[in-house]
Amino acid sequence: MTHLDELISALRCLPGVGPKSAQRMAYHLLQRDRAGALHLAVALQQAAANIQHCSRCNNFSEQEVCGLCASDKRDESLLCVVEMPADLLMIEQTQCYRGMYYVLMGRLSPLDGIGAKELHLDRLAKRVQQHRCEVILATNFTVEGDATAHYLATLLQTQGVKVSRIARGLPVGGELEQVDSGTLAQAVLERRELTV
Repeated sequence: MTHLDELISALRCLPGVGPKSAQRMAYHLLQRDRAGALHLAVALQQAAANIQHCSRCNNFSEQEVCGLCASDKRDESLLCVVEMPADLLMIEQTQCYRGMYYVLMGRLSPLDGIGAKELHLDRLAKRVQQHRCEVILATNFTVEGDATAHYLATLLQTQGVKVSRIARGLPVGGELEQVDSGTLAQAVLERRELTV
């Protein structure tokens, strides 16, 4: 196998990158952006060597305990469970949540061979038992995300833990005619009483 073939093969490990896309990327890096290719190689090597999982929240971190978990400004009575680090970042960008996190690094998906063991749910259960906090389930509103939330709710409620789920419904500034029927139906079902 040539070095070019090896590069194309390596690029195919990225999600959504097939043989043609990998080939285009490889040719671009070699023909138009050799400096970018070298920078990418160094960055990947350093990330792989230095980034680990936080021992408390399971997010990516360069230290054993990440900055969020080490902060004394976070509310330890709340624990938000998300699927991926990108979900954590989205919640942080809202600037409305000041609690702690636990990142599953996936979701239950029996067809893909991902069960409770692969998501290390025992670590989550142990953390909740130690800190006795309210758990907010912020998994995605997909079949797998809903199944994960249901499994976690059942697991944690049997331990006497208060469990809530983020709401779903209409986007802020959204117009009814632009919303899909499933989202609109969920918004109607999960309506709240207004108090004046």
